[in-house]
Amino acid sequence: MGFILKFILTAIITYVLATYLPGSHIGGFSDAILLVLVLAVLNAVLKPILKILGFPITILTLGLFLLVINALIVLLAAWILPGFKVDGFLSALLFSIVLSVVTAIVDMVVD
Repeated sequence: MGFILKFILTAIITYVLATYLPGSHIGGFSDAILLVLVLAVLNAVLKPILKILGFPITILTLGLFLLVINALIVLLAAWILPGFKVDGFLSALLFSIVLSVVTAIVDMVVD
Protein backbone atom coordinates (compact mmCIF):
# COMPACT_ATOMS: atom_id res chain seq x y z
CA MET A 1 0.00 0.00 0.00
CA GLY A 2 2.88 2.36 0.76
CA PHE A 3 4.34 1.90 -2.72
CA ILE A 4 1.09 2.86 -4.43
CA LEU A 5 0.69 5.88 -2.16
CA LYS A 6 4.25 7.04 -2.87
CA PHE A 7 3.74 6.51 -6.59
CA ILE A 8 0.53 8.57 -6.67
CA LEU A 9 2.02 11.32 -4.50
CA THR A 10 5.12 11.46 -6.70
CA ALA A 11 2.92 11.73 -9.80
CA ILE A 12 0.98 14.59 -8.20
CA ILE A 13 4.20 16.34 -7.17
CA THR A 14 5.67 15.87 -10.64
CA TYR A 15 2.56 17.30 -12.26
CA VAL A 16 2.55 20.35 -9.97
CA LEU A 17 6.29 20.97 -10.44
CA ALA A 18 6.13 20.63 -14.21
CA THR A 19 3.16 22.96 -14.31
CA TYR A 20 4.56 25.73 -12.12
CA LEU A 21 8.35 25.62 -12.47
CA PRO A 22 9.70 27.84 -15.23
CA GLY A 23 11.03 25.96 -18.23
CA SER A 24 9.17 22.68 -17.72
CA HIS A 25 5.88 21.80 -19.40
CA ILE A 26 3.63 18.75 -19.06
CA GLY A 27 0.55 17.77 -20.99
CA GLY A 28 -1.61 16.34 -18.22
CA PHE A 29 -1.75 14.05 -15.23
CA SER A 30 -1.45 10.93 -17.38
CA ASP A 31 1.83 12.31 -18.71
CA ALA A 32 2.95 12.86 -15.11
CA ILE A 33 2.26 9.19 -14.33
CA LEU A 34 4.27 8.16 -17.40
CA LEU A 35 7.05 10.56 -16.39
CA VAL A 36 7.29 8.97 -12.95
CA LEU A 37 7.52 5.52 -14.54
CA VAL A 38 10.17 6.62 -17.05
CA LEU A 39 12.21 8.39 -14.37
CA ALA A 40 12.04 5.28 -12.17
CA VAL A 41 13.30 3.05 -14.98
CA LEU A 42 16.06 5.49 -15.97
CA ASN A 43 17.13 5.87 -12.34
CA ALA A 44 17.22 2.10 -11.90
CA VAL A 45 19.04 1.28 -15.14
CA LEU A 46 21.03 4.27 -16.35
CA LYS A 47 21.90 6.17 -13.18
CA PRO A 48 24.21 3.49 -11.69
CA ILE A 49 26.15 3.32 -14.96
CA LEU A 50 26.52 7.10 -15.09
CA LYS A 51 27.60 7.15 -11.45
CA ILE A 52 30.36 4.64 -12.13
CA LEU A 53 31.54 6.43 -15.26
CA GLY A 54 31.44 9.83 -13.57
CA PHE A 55 33.02 8.74 -10.29
CA PRO A 56 36.31 10.64 -10.81
CA ILE A 57 34.46 13.85 -11.69
CA THR A 58 32.14 13.31 -8.72
CA ILE A 59 35.16 13.08 -6.42
CA LEU A 60 36.69 16.23 -7.89
CA THR A 61 33.47 18.23 -7.56
CA LEU A 62 32.73 16.89 -4.06
CA GLY A 63 29.52 15.23 -5.23
CA LEU A 64 28.04 18.10 -7.21
CA PHE A 65 28.36 16.13 -10.45
CA LEU A 66 25.50 13.94 -9.21
CA LEU A 67 23.22 16.93 -9.78
CA VAL A 68 24.37 16.99 -13.40
CA ILE A 69 23.58 13.27 -13.71
CA ASN A 70 20.08 13.89 -12.34
CA ALA A 71 19.54 16.74 -14.80
CA LEU A 72 20.71 14.55 -17.69
CA ILE A 73 18.21 11.87 -16.67
CA VAL A 74 15.41 14.48 -16.64
CA LEU A 75 16.50 15.68 -20.10
CA LEU A 76 16.48 12.10 -21.36
CA ALA A 77 13.00 11.57 -19.92
CA ALA A 78 11.84 14.75 -21.68
CA TRP A 79 13.31 13.42 -24.92
CA ILE A 80 11.52 10.06 -24.49
CA LEU A 81 8.09 11.40 -23.48
CA PRO A 82 6.27 13.63 -25.96
CA GLY A 83 4.00 15.07 -23.23
CA PHE A 84 6.86 16.42 -21.10
CA LYS A 85 9.20 19.18 -22.24
CA VAL A 86 12.13 20.91 -20.56
CA ASP A 87 13.50 24.11 -22.09
CA GLY A 88 17.14 23.53 -21.28
CA PHE A 89 19.76 22.15 -18.94
CA LEU A 90 19.17 24.71 -16.18
CA SER A 91 15.44 24.02 -16.21
CA ALA A 92 16.15 20.29 -15.97
CA LEU A 93 18.58 20.93 -13.12
CA LEU A 94 16.02 23.01 -11.22
CA PHE A 95 13.30 20.41 -11.85
CA SER A 96 15.51 17.54 -10.66
CA ILE A 97 16.64 19.36 -7.50
CA VAL A 98 13.14 20.38 -6.44
CA LEU A 99 11.73 16.94 -7.30
CA SER A 100 14.45 15.22 -5.26
CA VAL A 101 13.90 17.43 -2.21
CA VAL A 102 10.11 17.16 -2.25
CA THR A 103 10.07 13.38 -2.82
CA ALA A 104 12.59 12.93 0.00
CA ILE A 105 10.23 14.82 2.30
CA VAL A 106 7.27 12.72 1.12
CA ASP A 107 9.28 9.52 1.68
CA MET A 108 10.06 10.58 5.25
CA VAL A 109 6.41 11.39 5.95
CA VAL A 110 4.96 8.25 4.36
CA ASP A 111 7.49 5.87 5.93
